[in-house]
Amino acid sequence: MKKLLLLTTGGTIASVEGENGLAPGVKAEELLSYLSDDHSNYTIDCQSLMDIDSTNMQPEHWVMMAEAVYENYSRYDGFVITHGTDTMAYTSAALSYMLQNIDKPVAITGSQVPITFKKTDAKKNIKDAVRFACDGIGGVYVVFDGRVILGTRAIKLRTKSYDAFESINYPYIAFIHDKEIEYNKRVPEVKPGALKLDTSLNTDVCLVKLHPGLKPEFFDCLKGSYKGIVIESYGSGGIPFEKRNILEKVNELIDSGMVVAITTQCLEEGEDMSIYEVGRKVNQDAIIRSRNMNTEAIVPKLMWALGKNGQQAEVKKIMETPIADDIII
Repeated sequence: MKKLLLLTTGGTIASVEGENGLAPGVKAEELLSYLSDDHSNYTIDCQSLMDIDSTNMQPEHWVMMAEAVYENYSRYDGFVITHGTDTMAYTSAALSYMLQNIDKPVAITGSQVPITFKKTDAKKNIKDAVRFACDGIGGVYVVFDGRVILGTRAIKLRTKSYDAFESINYPYIAFIHDKEIEYNKRVPEVKPGALKLDTSLNTDVCLVKLHPGLKPEFFDCLKGSYKGIVIESYGSGGIPFEKRNILEKVNELIDSGMVVAITTQCLEEGEDMSIYEVGRKVNQDAIIRSRNMNTEAIVPKLMWALGKNGQQAEVKKIMETPIADDIII
């Protein structure tokens, strides 16, 4: 008999109609009531951590979730977290870094339609998450629309459809067919050792998406306000240096002590700055290469890496080291 803990945070799955539109209002105990009466292979307790729309999710909330899993780790075999879809991928990645050596499942789920609505994906998603959490596969995962996605590889691709999430640059872990789980990918091995909670975050991180016409002077505004910057560039990850010289400003940021990570706006296949001149001109010894990581993983990982000591070389080393299969070399 598996013993599970449901942690609720709000989101669409728990939303009800209000004066100003949908907002979280369904309590944890009520969410449990929508599960099947067949609890022959598990028992489940619940705990409400927060009651927010995930648009309002902040790094401090990630810490609350990680701490809740850690504090209850010895008492339960698996965990289900209900969460809004808009920032779910950031949360799943953040928990993947903060819960080191986790050998029990943390299944994060939500819905595109509230669970109280007649036509909804919420009931299936929460049942699937419970089913997966009973299987004992260690790690952090997004369970949505019958698919299981590694926590560092999920992105929200669609705003309305039930199949909102995709696994980018990585196979799906499994598919859930009612009570059957069809595994598609070998789950990453958990490193030996006890679970370690590491919630050291420096949230002074800025995400910048390049576009033609962006003024180089924009980057001057970032100095002093941020410790780390993630730049979503074009294609393979080059930085413009003609007409509007962004490269010069990037070098100035690095010289000022900031850490700068480069990724691509393209969803699939990742950056490769070794191909074109616009990539090779970037200081490879100082810049952080994201390779095939998702932006939703790069941002919390950079916060987590900066939380260690903030030194450029050390942060670069952490960022370019694969953790929870966030990078495939």
